[in-house]
Amino acid sequence: MSKIEKERIIEKESAVVQGIELTADWNRMFEQRVVFDYDTTGLDKVADLAGGESMAWCYQCTQCIPVCPVNTVGGEYGPRKIFRKLQQGMDLFTHDDLWKCTTCANCLRVCPKVVNMIEIMPAVREEAVLDGNVPDELQEAFENTFEYGNPLGESQRKRADWVKDAEVEVPVMKEIKREVDVLWFVECYPAYHHRGKDATTALAKIMNVLGIDYGVLGTEEKCSCDSQRLAGEQGLFEEFAEENIKTFSKYKFNKIMTTDPHALNALKKEYPKFGGEYEVVHYTTMLAPLMEKLDLKNKLNYKVTFHDPCYLGRHNGEYEAPRKILESIPGVELTEMGRCKEQSYCCGGGGGGMWLDGFMADHVQERLSENRVKEAVETGADVLAVCCPYEVSRFEDAVKSTGNEGKLLVKDIAELIREAMG
Repeated sequence: MSKIEKERIIEKESAVVQGIELTADWNRMFEQRVVFDYDTTGLDKVADLAGGESMAWCYQCTQCIPVCPVNTVGGEYGPRKIFRKLQQGMDLFTHDDLWKCTTCANCLRVCPKVVNMIEIMPAVREEAVLDGNVPDELQEAFENTFEYGNPLGESQRKRADWVKDAEVEVPVMKEIKREVDVLWFVECYPAYHHRGKDATTALAKIMNVLGIDYGVLGTEEKCSCDSQRLAGEQGLFEEFAEENIKTFSKYKFNKIMTTDPHALNALKKEYPKFGGEYEVVHYTTMLAPLMEKLDLKNKLNYKVTFHDPCYLGRHNGEYEAPRKILESIPGVELTEMGRCKEQSYCCGGGGGGMWLDGFMADHVQERLSENRVKEAVETGADVLAVCCPYEVSRFEDAVKSTGNEGKLLVKDIAELIREAMG
């Protein structure tokens, strides 16, 4: 009793409850304790933002915590933990917690109150970006995108250099000057990164064998900027969306195919807000029903496990097409990881995470990609199959850093198809 403020104790000499008399010792109650006396300024500041409103809806059921990929690797994270920190005075606008979220949407999948981190985090990050509170490596990606049209800082003139390595004719829209059925939006990492280009050239060969009438934008294409938007650079996103839409308007096509699930998300969900409405599909969605038309001569004899990209699966609902493709490849035995489909784990690249590896290293016990690679190895698979350009390099690095070199190959689904074609 010595630790309790006695003036907050309420008791009556005698109280009758349902016919039973309770003496003072048994009817004692307490006024509101200090645990409820919070300064909610930090929480109100987030909830007052357009997009940040749902942060205040959390009722701390904690369902989000075990499914948060950052929390899994020791990041002490999740919407409920952020909510509590905000209650206790944290300023999210200047705190490192702002940049840990990969916007994977796994917390939203289980949240009964629809606390939407995919809207909350970009809204707060946008304010932080405007104030200059941005990790250096993320700021560099923003500046590269602004100056070069891609976050890698590569020359715009080199964006179509991969075409020279494709070993097949790749139609470029400004050269062929005609309508096509499919406009292929290649995106940055598939156009520039050496492992991304491996999958891109493989996909070009597949599309040529299938006789798909397609074209690419070549040097006219710029980054879709979906990840930059989620990392808080709304202004950059809007500028690039308008430029890409202007480029699209120069040509006639029936649908857009993307290599990158993040580009799929931007073109499908965000570009319509700027007048760019198109039928947009991921390459696996387009290829799945066409696999029987391919003459797959090589039996691969691989045990394969598949990683669902967050922005293809949870964000855009495509789980079956990649699996149908893998199951149609001769010799492939598909085995699932425990966390798959709707419950898939995150590679760590979304929401700006692709450019925050150095920052995250100070806040987690292991990289998200390393956690995922360990799970893939546990299945006994020979190959970890992916279909997002962020993932090949992330997982290949994680294979090395976890000591699993020689045990697990990382391949894009397009590379596996090409290998089976012979």
